[in-house]
Amino acid sequence: MEYRVTWSPEAVKDLESIAEYIKRNSSFYARSVVSKIIESSRNIKEFPLIGRVVPEIGDENIREQFIYSYRLVYRISQHRILVVAVIHGKRLLENIEKRFDD
Repeated sequence: MEYRVTWSPEAVKDLESIAEYIKRNSSFYARSVVSKIIESSRNIKEFPLIGRVVPEIGDENIREQFIYSYRLVYRISQHRILVVAVIHGKRLLENIEKRFDD
């Protein structure tokens, strides 16, 4: 079964912030990182369980993939995957529970 991937507004803002931060040093690397994150989000629609369960949450339907040093956090529901956050791997997942409510 193939899922439809959508992004929460907060996840889009996360990605934009990452791009702006990296762009200060390298426009090329910023484009590369953003492209890889978007590509990874497209690939999870075929194999959503490929990501690991987010340890801080422990819910089988909330998973993550690491792209470079960033965590792509998503929720799997019936026929849909919602990307809820893209954060640096060293950051803790704080106050993102509200992002799971769409």
